[in-house]
Amino acid sequence: IFHLIRYSTQGQFPNPETPGYVGFANLPNQVHRKSVKKGFEFTLMVVGESGLGKSTLINSLFLTDLYPERVIPGAAEKIERTVQIEASTVEIEERGVKLRLTVVDTPGYGDAINSQDCFSTIISYIDDQFERYLHDESGLNRRHIVDNRVHCCFYFISPLGHGLKPLDVQFMKAIHNKVNVVPVIAKADTLTLRESERLKRRILDEIDEHGIKIYHLPDAESDEDEDFKEQTRILKASIPFAVVGSNQQIEAKGKKVRGRLYPWGVVEVENLEHNDFLKLRIMLITHMQDLQEVTQDLHYENFRSDRLKRGGRLSSHGYILPLSPAYVLVCQLSSLHLPPPQRTNLCLDTHRVTKQHRNATVGHNGRHICYSSETEPKHPELRRWKLSY
Repeated sequence: IFHLIRYSTQGQFPNPETPGYVGFANLPNQVHRKSVKKGFEFTLMVVGESGLGKSTLINSLFLTDLYPERVIPGAAEKIERTVQIEASTVEIEERGVKLRLTVVDTPGYGDAINSQDCFSTIISYIDDQFERYLHDESGLNRRHIVDNRVHCCFYFISPLGHGLKPLDVQFMKAIHNKVNVVPVIAKADTLTLRESERLKRRILDEIDEHGIKIYHLPDAESDEDEDFKEQTRILKASIPFAVVGSNQQIEAKGKKVRGRLYPWGVVEVENLEHNDFLKLRIMLITHMQDLQEVTQDLHYENFRSDRLKRGGRLSSHGYILPLSPAYVLVCQLSSLHLPPPQRTNLCLDTHRVTKQHRNATVGHNGRHICYSSETEPKHPELRRWKLSY
């Protein structure tokens, strides 16, 4: 028994005589093990006109086939076709790390003769995912919430134009406050290097001119190594990414590579001198956590606060209740950072809330704000509650 105790103390537990060592330096390892066991979730949306190689690029990025049975419609079918939402989920495992990847495709975008309202379906889908997450987050069982919020949107820009089209501008302005937008120049093998650089500058100038907010990579920390800082600088300078996608294996210079074979030569997909495909994949993988954090801390919080202000608060039963005028007023007053004597004992007498709020009066008397109604209470949670500051 003595030998067992001695072995467990020296072999598995830290030596208490080690000066200055407590053991909480092992916390990152615990978080790492828990995250790896749980797995990761990421939702990527791809938007762009048909024929720009969106499906090919996604299959090239993750080395998988997400669209094995896709049927491309003809020109006659596209005339009356509306924008559809197709979400494909695949489980990817690499070196013991599991990733639940959901790719949201938008076939039909920009195909119709009148594309004025072609992105309303896409915006509704993004908002619906926020609404679903808000509902699940406020429910009784929050242990197994599936995060289907869109964390990143690859917006494909045609290389044949002279910059952004009016549809490109209107769409990015409509979603830049809802999702992280990453502009991508499709089929960059149709451009020379000089044409590609000229088109990038033109697109960035138009993005700044129209006030479009795209996803900006965070600056490297001061304690990061020089290689990572240089990589971050190169990635920032490469936006928008000019990419080429291909799933074909071609022999070039005595080795098998993924690329496209032309009469004049081979375009290698993963060659940094040919296109920005590798840079785009590095950006997505190395900043996947930051994309999720920006979605949670910025876009989702904006949606949540706007949703509560516009007309609903979540009850303990999991459904959305309309906000009373007094509740909105208290929320506004609480954001003014009034001194303590004026903020103490804010009291609401709430009764059954109706959509019209008939016979509702809001009175402000010193330190009290009261809301009264002649209707009778329906749920116990709506009868009376207090806010104390």
